[in-house]
This record gives sequence, structure tokens and C-alpha cells, in this order.
Amino acid sequence: MSSPCTQLDSPWPRLGFGVGLRAEHYEDVLAGDAETDWFEAITENYMDTGGRPLHVLERARHDHPVALHGVALSIGSSDPLDATYLARLKVLVERIEPALVTDHLCWTGIDGRSLYDLLPVPYTAEALTHVADRVRRVQDFLGRRILLENASTYIAYRCSQMAEWEFLAELARRADCGILLDLNNVYVTCTNHGLDAEAYIDSMPRDRVGQFHLAGFTDMGGWLFDTHSGPACDAVWKLYERAVRRFGAVSTLFEWDESIPSFDEVAAQAERARSIARRANERTNRKAAAGAARAAAVAGLGHSRA
Repeated sequence: MSSPCTQLDSPWPRLGFGVGLRAEHYEDVLAGDAETDWFEAITENYMDTGGRPLHVLERARHDHPVALHGVALSIGSSDPLDATYLARLKVLVERIEPALVTDHLCWTGIDGRSLYDLLPVPYTAEALTHVADRVRRVQDFLGRRILLENASTYIAYRCSQMAEWEFLAELARRADCGILLDLNNVYVTCTNHGLDAEAYIDSMPRDRVGQFHLAGFTDMGGWLFDTHSGPACDAVWKLYERAVRRFGAVSTLFEWDESIPSFDEVAAQAERARSIARRANERTNRKAAAGAARAAAVAGLGHSRA
């Protein structure tokens, strides 16, 4: 299997611009017509399935880097970690050798029952200690670091003691894990709760963000719903540009999970991300060069006066 591209100044692989591996595009993958830098696969869709889905995933992995993105780790639950789930995850990780293993900062069930939703944790000191311990145990079991994604939220807990971005940043530090920064989810959450999306991005630690997600949402009138049912909106693209200026060329994935169009249409969103990232990096480089030139000029003036 091919190895993912890496960048020496980053602890996370820099994979480029990719799309989600979806059943609607399996034929494109098998035919070798899926032109993208990398794929992200929903972990649970390939656990113990065998047959065609796993065959397609292995074909995708043969030709591209792959990330495994889970929705059922339930890292924030008060239930014990699911040993059976972790064992199945480890088998898949060892088989596919993904560039990244990710899941969500959330809980998905209680008392052994799944609620089939990504529910937020209370942002308290107690929850922070609890979740950080669980992340460390998962990473020790897998023998690798994982990244946790900020999920879209529609409720807030009265008991929360800190902002979501403060909780996520401190969790990454304590657990020594990475952050999958979903810009669409940042926008949805901040819009729903009247928060500052730019402050969210600016508060994320530079050395912890290892992947971006982009997607579309549905405007429900008084609130936004994270549906992954279309292109990203202009406001999300602006947040993405801001994030690129802060974190650099982080691996970027476009998600499309409802009313999925042709592969080329989804891939076009990833290419738009590539163009925006290129412009943002060029702008950052120009500013850095101008700053260096000004500093050199000031230094030269000082020498001439001396």
C-alpha cells in the first residue's frame, strides 16, 4: 500500500484534498475514475462486513491514503469503553493502515443502548478529566494517536464551565490527541448558540489540528441542521480560509451524505477547497515576505545611523 505524504513541520500527515468514500461512488473507485488526493471512510461501515464494501475500501487504500472516521466510539459516555468495538476497530486499522483515525467529541448512548446521534458533553472540569482518560486508553490500545472532531450541537448544558473550544483545546493537550476541526460544524454550532465562530478557530492550538472537514447544512429557519446535503455556504468557505491562514495546508475533506450527486460534483468541492487554500497560503507568504523586508529595512537603517 502507498504511504501518505507527510510534512516535516507537522505531527500529522498532509494528505491534500479528499472526499468521503460512499457507496454511490463505488463503481468510480473500482474503475479507477475517482480522481482525488485521499478518501475518508466511515469506520463502522467496514467493520466485519467483508464482501464488496471492504473490497472497495482496500482498492481505495491501494491507490490513495485513507482516513478512518468513526461515529460510534462514544468517547464522552459514562458507560465503560466498548472493548468489543475497540477490538474490531484495531483489526480494521491494522488491515487498512490508515493515515488518520478519527471520531467525534460526543457520546452516542447510555446503559449499553445507542441513541444513534452525536450528543455533546457538558464542558466541565469533571467531564474533561473523564474524557481525557478515555482518549488516552483508546490511544494506548490502538498504539497510535487519534483525532477528535467538534460535532454540531443544538443544546447547551447549564452546568458547563467553559466554552466548547476551550474544552476541546485542553482535551487535546491532556490526552495528547489531535483535533479534526469541522468548519461547517463550527459555523452551525456558533450560529445556533450565538457564539463567535472566528474566536473558535483562533482558539484552536496550531500543533493539534490535523484535519479539516467541510460540508453543507440545512437552514431550518430559526436554527441550522448539519445534514451534509449540499455544497458549503460562503460563510463556511470564509472560515476555511481563516483556518488555512492559521493552521496551514491541513488535510481537507469534503463531506456529502444526503442527496449524493456524481463523484465529480463532490470532488469539485474538494477542488474549490484546494483553490482557496492556495490563495490563502500565497497571501500569508506575501505578508511574511513583506514583514521580513520591513524588518531588514529597519535593521539597515539602524546600522547606517550607527
